[in-house]
Amino acid sequence: MDIVIWIGAAVTLLGVIGLMSTVVMVGKAKKSSSNDEEMRARLQKIIPMNFAALAVSMIGLMAVIVGISLG
Repeated sequence: MDIVIWIGAAVTLLGVIGLMSTVVMVGKAKKSSSNDEEMRARLQKIIPMNFAALAVSMIGLMAVIVGISLG
């Protein structure tokens, strides 16, 4: 079950990288937006990416837990 743990850790790492990239995108959107509506439009495009990265990270953590439980 070691392979499940390592694959889960890699998937979790991808999810965390995705979460960090969405944080950077939000920071750039806040700095470069001139008005409130423009910033909301940019943030609404980032929210699905944030949820996807969170889901990927969660799936990876579940794989790690399953690997530890079965191993």
